[in-house]
Amino acid sequence: MEEQVFSMPRIGDKAPEFKAVTTQGDINFPSDYKGSWVILFSHPADFTPVCTSEFMTFATMEKQFNQANTKLVGLSVDGLYSHIAWLRTIKEKIEYKGMKDVEVTFPLIEDITMEVAKKYGMMMPGESSTKAVRAVFVIDPEGVIRTIIYYPLSLGRNFDELYRVVLALQAADHFKVATPADWRPGDDVIVPTAGSCGTAKDRMGGKEEGLDCKDWFFCTKKLDKDKVLDAILKK
Repeated sequence: MEEQVFSMPRIGDKAPEFKAVTTQGDINFPSDYKGSWVILFSHPADFTPVCTSEFMTFATMEKQFNQANTKLVGLSVDGLYSHIAWLRTIKEKIEYKGMKDVEVTFPLIEDITMEVAKKYGMMMPGESSTKAVRAVFVIDPEGVIRTIIYYPLSLGRNFDELYRVVLALQAADHFKVATPADWRPGDDVIVPTAGSCGTAKDRMGGKEEGLDCKDWFFCTKKLDKDKVLDAILKK
């Protein structure tokens, strides 16, 4: 029998809408999160070790993400009672990398029917027909998908990178710039490429103050770390 392949939304698409039961009550997504950034992420199954390490890490960093106006929403195709039992086990029994007594307070979606997982293309051929891969969707305050990252079942996510992505997207939006490889707040940013021959000539002639131009298409400028964080983080 031919294996079914599910499509996935693309960067720039509106996040597919759904209503779901979660460990924190019912949600209407993404409308309940309008005005906030959201990280919607899936995991293969409850009571699995890689997922447990990830949920502990996300829960420990939740306040940090919230300060960056970013909400966390998890998903697996397990049921609500399984979710509750697993999260209680994490709090009561699991210690990992100095983290213990960790309470997960962000919602974890029940998706037994796999309706949400299918809408977001989280079911990958060759992995499993009944488990969602480790997908990450970063969704902006207008409900638009801005970043998509997929990991195989065996690979745990890098949460420092997910936090960096959120900061970089917000900095790019706020300051109308791009962020280069490995960018972190305080690093130089890239200004939009010159849109005309005249602008390119002015830049290379040093007429635009504050720019460091290696060539007409590659110009950077300083962006103070405190200025970036003041624009993004809630006090």
